[in-house]
Amino acid sequence: MGNELRFDGKVAIVTGAGNGLGRSHALLLASRGAKVVINDLGGSSTGGGRASEAADKVVAEIKAAGGEAVANYDSVEDGTKIVQTALDTWKRLDIVINNAGILRDTSFQKMTEQDWELIYRVHLLGAFRVTQAAWPHLRDQGYGRLLFTASAAGIYGNFGQANYSMAKLGLVGFANTLAIEGRKKNILVNAIAPIAGSRMTETVLPKEVVDALRPEYVSPLAAWLCHEECQETGSLFEVGGGFMAKLRWERTRGKVFKLGRAITPEAVQKSWESITDFTEATHPTDVAAGMQPVMDNLTSQSKGGNEFIDVDAALGYQFPETTSSYDERDLSLYALGVGAAQDPLDTKELQYVYELHGEGFRPLPTYGVIPALNSVLKMSAEGKQAPGLNYGLDRVLHGEQYTELLRPLPPKASLRHKGRIKDIFDKGKNALVVTEVTSYDAQTGEPLVRNEITTFVRGAGGWGGERGPVTDIPPPERAPDAVITEKTHENQALLYRLSGDWNPLHADPEFARNFGFQKPILHGLCTFGYVGRHVIKAFANGDPRLFKSIRVRFADTVLPGETLRTEMWKDGERVIIRCKVVERDKVVISNAAVELHKEVPSAQAKPAASAQASAPAAAGGGSASARVFEAIRAYVAQHPELVAKVANVYLFKLTQPDSTWTLDLKNGAGAVQQGAQGKADCSLELTDADFLAMTSGKADPQKLYFGGKLKITGNVMASQKLGFLGKVGSAGEGSAPAKASAAPASGNEGSGSSHVGNGRASALFTALQERLAQKPELARELGAVIQFHITDPEGFWVVDGKGTPSVRDGKADKADLALRLSDEDLAALVQDPQAVQRLYQHGKLRVDGDIRLASRLGFLKQLI
Repeated sequence: MGNELRFDGKVAIVTGAGNGLGRSHALLLASRGAKVVINDLGGSSTGGGRASEAADKVVAEIKAAGGEAVANYDSVEDGTKIVQTALDTWKRLDIVINNAGILRDTSFQKMTEQDWELIYRVHLLGAFRVTQAAWPHLRDQGYGRLLFTASAAGIYGNFGQANYSMAKLGLVGFANTLAIEGRKKNILVNAIAPIAGSRMTETVLPKEVVDALRPEYVSPLAAWLCHEECQETGSLFEVGGGFMAKLRWERTRGKVFKLGRAITPEAVQKSWESITDFTEATHPTDVAAGMQPVMDNLTSQSKGGNEFIDVDAALGYQFPETTSSYDERDLSLYALGVGAAQDPLDTKELQYVYELHGEGFRPLPTYGVIPALNSVLKMSAEGKQAPGLNYGLDRVLHGEQYTELLRPLPPKASLRHKGRIKDIFDKGKNALVVTEVTSYDAQTGEPLVRNEITTFVRGAGGWGGERGPVTDIPPPERAPDAVITEKTHENQALLYRLSGDWNPLHADPEFARNFGFQKPILHGLCTFGYVGRHVIKAFANGDPRLFKSIRVRFADTVLPGETLRTEMWKDGERVIIRCKVVERDKVVISNAAVELHKEVPSAQAKPAASAQASAPAAAGGGSASARVFEAIRAYVAQHPELVAKVANVYLFKLTQPDSTWTLDLKNGAGAVQQGAQGKADCSLELTDADFLAMTSGKADPQKLYFGGKLKITGNVMASQKLGFLGKVGSAGEGSAPAKASAAPASGNEGSGSSHVGNGRASALFTALQERLAQKPELARELGAVIQFHITDPEGFWVVDGKGTPSVRDGKADKADLALRLSDEDLAALVQDPQAVQRLYQHGKLRVDGDIRLASRLGFLKQLI
């Protein structure tokens, strides 16, 4: 066979080779060209007696088949003599299979010291002495393959084999360390845990099983692990009966107790599920990886807590990302829920509830809290709670609310929500838990709304933690600049809850009485919506797009049907608020303020599909760290001697921002490449900033490592050969990146344009201008001026078919027809101008003026 794995010219020692597995290993190696030392003491399976017959018989078998072999009858405790036999006979040694073993099975209750000692001497001490004698020869020649024979009893334990289990798992640890020490000299070391029929297993397995578990099913794996083409090292395999598998250590994610806080047996008991849960298991491969959680925790400091709140576990927790969507119907329902449009003839209020409003449909900005809160409530209903928060709903109240709009809400959107526990404060007897939720436009990735939901937890304070900042916003000692009084409806809570708050406290009379209320109470966030709407009416001329943020503290409850009085004081760009219930003269919202914009902020344009598809995926291409790696690449090219000197491949995993780099100082002339390339000998993980500090000499790598800021896996010692990075890092960090040519802005920032976002409309109307220039007869057929009002993002365009055919952005002084539709629906109209009727009937198109002109939109067909 041309591709047969051969051992020609290789010399192997197999201990315990007179019978069973050892004999099978020796015969296979010899049949493939190896010269084999057949070592066997010739004793019994329990360690008694000695004879030469077993070894001689195997040697005779090998020679009869045309192979080369020599017998050795020494005990493995005389390992030097065994190795010397190989050297005297063939002047070299390449392979050692430590296979010799005995059994002294008995229960631990009955086990004697001799039972323990004999097992230790044959298995562990014997393997040590044979390997120690062979080691210098393998190192000197720069090649070796070592195989140790472990056992399932060592891995899992087995009744009556405490001594044997001890020795066999000890061999695994022995092999793992030799694999680390031998790697640089091409000495590869592995262990197998075989199950096969032999003198040793016939005492613990039924005869028919022993007969079926032939040693020949194990030896092929042993041979492969000893072959020069096999690069596996430091591994453990189970093998037998045709089954072969690699094993690895598995560790639970565990529980980390922050330092500086007492760790009690009760705390361990409470955390037992986390300590023992393998759902998120890890698989450490070396001491550095095993120690990493400990190293990470050395710089920690407990923030405290109690039975209700574990600050260390909860603070900073990031909730699973959630999604939601809304449209004009949801916004209209919310607006009605917070009292909007009680006068249906009030055009300013009508814009919150009527999608075809002449001046455009405008979402109430306080709706920004609804998707975020609903995502939190949904996770709560599904039992998804932040770790360390161990209180029930009976202890919580909505204490404060902060909502910030990063730009005006679009009339409809798909959203992604990212939440985290931002702050936890100890207020003495009680506690505050602040949950931050940022909502993003799912299409553009643009952040739209940031919410901070402050939960007041009764009886959960008192651990001596931070009290938090003072958030009091007292009203001025003067009369309010504006006051709006408005009565809520008796069914206001029932209407508001349709926006998502399912708490029965706001709907179920019996449930409310059980909590001490005469009837269901109004949602605090409903009052929040009333107050926001009042500020817009009083200080933003009814334009909700000028609304930037609102912060309130909920001071008391409101009953549906009560009258709200919102008092407002202008204070620079903010409005300070206090809201009272008129009937009871109770302050229900205090320490509150709304911030307003001076002008309407712009929306981001939606990315074109082609631009998204062609966007480069490489990370960090122009970053400072990328320039450092460029400098390292140049340095390696100038110093090819580094490859022979260092002889390792390094993988750098940088975070904040994320990037991955491979530094190959082992192969060819050396290389620096972005991304993970091949198998690394040593991996280093640290932040981009710490990498720059380390390579510029501003940070000590050792301090970064012991401070938990630098994680090293694989060959830890190899990391000590990177001292040369300090010579090139500072140069790379300081070098300026190539100057990029500035692309022309696609929008109209600062130009006074009437549209604030491009979307698809800009490209469509540009294409229409070109079409009308080529075919002016299309405009003459229209014979009218059409005003297009595009939303989401917003823009205005005029198509003039009366005079010289033209298309311009802006507003017409007088238009024959005005069309209002979204950017997305404009794209649909371009694909099919006949869609105008469908869009109109579904409330997606508003038409004003000469409606007959809406049938003359054929000039739009297939613009792009």
